[in-house]
Amino acid sequence: MKLLSYIWLYRRLLLIVLTVLGLLPLPLVLRNKESECAYTLFVVAIFWITEALPLSVTAFLPGLMFPLFGIMSSTKVASSYFKDFHLLLVGVICLATSIEKWNLHKRIALRMVMMVGVNPAWLTLGFMSSTAFLSMWLSNTSTAAMVMPIVEAVAQQIINAEAEAEATQMTNFSGATNHGLEIDEAAVGHETNEMKEKTKSGYSDDDAGKNSSKMEVEKNSGTGTKYRTKKNHMMCKLMCLCIAYSSTIGGLTTITGTSTNLIFAEHFNVRYPDCHCINFGSWFLSSFPAAIILLLLTWIWLQWLFLGFNFKEMFKCGKTKTAKEKACANVIKEEYQKLGPMRPQEIVTLVLFVVMALLWFSREPGFVSGWSSLFSEYPGFATDSTVALLVGILFFIIPAKKLTKTTPTGNIVAFDYAPLITWKEFQKFMPWDIAILVGGGFALADGCEVSGLSKWIGEKLTPLGSLPIWLIILISSLLVTSLTEVASNPATITLLFPILAPLSEAIHVNPLYIMLPATLCTSFAFLLPVANPPNAIVFSYGHLTVIDMVKAGLGANIVGVAVVMLGVSTWMVPMFDLHTYPSWAPPITNATMP
Repeated sequence: MKLLSYIWLYRRLLLIVLTVLGLLPLPLVLRNKESECAYTLFVVAIFWITEALPLSVTAFLPGLMFPLFGIMSSTKVASSYFKDFHLLLVGVICLATSIEKWNLHKRIALRMVMMVGVNPAWLTLGFMSSTAFLSMWLSNTSTAAMVMPIVEAVAQQIINAEAEAEATQMTNFSGATNHGLEIDEAAVGHETNEMKEKTKSGYSDDDAGKNSSKMEVEKNSGTGTKYRTKKNHMMCKLMCLCIAYSSTIGGLTTITGTSTNLIFAEHFNVRYPDCHCINFGSWFLSSFPAAIILLLLTWIWLQWLFLGFNFKEMFKCGKTKTAKEKACANVIKEEYQKLGPMRPQEIVTLVLFVVMALLWFSREPGFVSGWSSLFSEYPGFATDSTVALLVGILFFIIPAKKLTKTTPTGNIVAFDYAPLITWKEFQKFMPWDIAILVGGGFALADGCEVSGLSKWIGEKLTPLGSLPIWLIILISSLLVTSLTEVASNPATITLLFPILAPLSEAIHVNPLYIMLPATLCTSFAFLLPVANPPNAIVFSYGHLTVIDMVKAGLGANIVGVAVVMLGVSTWMVPMFDLHTYPSWAPPITNATMP
């Protein structure tokens, strides 16, 4: 028994040693570059999936092992760790830092919910819509951490309002104000900041969510959240899952919405430099319809699963609002009023946000010449990262407020100004761990290409060309969706890209046909609390059980894969000419033709 306890105590150390030694015969016996690169790939994959080492530390292994195996020199490996992706990430984090610093995200969320109304079903859809919109521009983790305190306050207000209405027979409730039900802004702010500390902000890995879940659940069980009825409990579960899923769905719509999209875009553009079809505008046009359909179907699925679908109640017109709806409307309105009038800093941030989006869309819109044609002497030089850096630097330049000091005579004088964001604030938001993780993925992909492992994989996967293409897409999508439940999303896409790209080339299929749906499915980590940080955040509030998440997540995963299959079979086909093997992909020789 004592031996087992020691084994469990040092399980990560044992896993590291056994993995390194157990796979060592692969390069020692075969003694070629392909096997040596495969050894590195397997070690990195096992460490990423099991998280025996921190993800970022594992990402440095290609930089250590490739020079030792003679696959790539240390200088070349090092250059793989910093790409165009990192510049784009810097600009996006500058925007996210300013949005959260000046509370613009909270104003947008509350305003969108107020526009939808207070009917429980429509309120849920309003929260989902606002969360998805914010997640298009902010990280999924930050969005969930920001919106959940508001949702929790609204849910508790509804429960308490129901109790008061029942006690007074709904006679005095309309004129009474229950000050005990008001939201403590400081508490909500502290809760949000606590979540941000735990999950880091930005494109964080899953560690934060895993560590926060146990602590918060114990705290909630200690205070004992009470539900008057089963319906109240179901409502709380519904609202929590809506925030988790919509923060993930919103990230699908833009290249900058989630780290997996950015990783795919950079890998794809590096492997296929002659393809100019993946940019901010084309990604948005292809994924936005899928996200809208998925958001609506997920809303219907969760509503039916937890509260049922009452069409009469949803579409009632002219009826008096219930006590629950009045309480809900009041708490949202009060929260919005606490923000006060829109400040100049918020307006400037909003303007820069719109400018960045417009410049992204208009760079190469496809149907007309974009502003990149103004630099025709240098085609392909200006990318989405150029726009992100341009706008990102402006956040450090534009004044936000004056800095004052008191002189010896007692006068208050201005001596400097503070910009919209400072470097320290940017550093707190910048996900350096993800930047390193992605760099390791680029180094791994370059090593697979240089060593010939990618070509070898493609040749071995050629027999799959006999299967129908829709079946290959379905299998790869289901594989990705399953793997991303137990491994981090960035690690999943980084690991599978060197496999899916040679596969599509080997079977003479447009690489986007297989890789685009697989990339979208990488975000469908709906099943478990530890699958991604948004899931962990909502689980930490104590309303959900693992069984609840498994039931709801299984349906959401099925719906997600179905929507992606629909998209890749309909509107995405003419956008990317998916049925044709493109000229920008490597030519297929007769030996590799299916």
